[in-house]
Amino acid sequence: MSQNPHIFVLGGARSGKSAFAEKLTLDQTKTSKCTYIATSQVWDEEMRVRIDLHKDRRGSEWETIEAPLALAEALTEQSQNGVPILVDCLTLWLTNLMMDERDITAECDSLIKAISTINTPIIFVSNEVGQGIVPDNKMARDFRDHAGNLHQKLAAAVDQVYFVTAGLPSKLKG
Repeated sequence: MSQNPHIFVLGGARSGKSAFAEKLTLDQTKTSKCTYIATSQVWDEEMRVRIDLHKDRRGSEWETIEAPLALAEALTEQSQNGVPILVDCLTLWLTNLMMDERDITAECDSLIKAISTINTPIIFVSNEVGQGIVPDNKMARDFRDHAGNLHQKLAAAVDQVYFVTAGLPSKLKG
């Protein structure tokens, strides 16, 4: 395993994956500082409340960078600081890319390429969306397919993979 591991934390909604990923990130720091790359956008009041709850849970050791679309670029830039980076979350990033009508495959490939050049701990968080029923509309099916493809590529590229259920992490790789 790398001295500066790249870790992927996957789980369902409200599974405890973000809290687990935050702990993993803090465990990687040598300076008590970490970078949090937030991919969410505030679309409504409910989303604002969710974002605020995440911010309130984190302490002063976190610097938050917002990167709803340009994730590969933000990772490359922030990795120059030499502190562990948490990306939360990839499924929101995919949603943003789809809503902006970006080339999803190209964006995902750019992300995988970028992380292969970074020698800083990175912890990625994403929602597992492929274990339920087949969605009833094309956009939802496309989203599920994009998420599944990204998850497979990322899992192959990182040092460790965890799946979190009911707050309990299971190590799948590494």
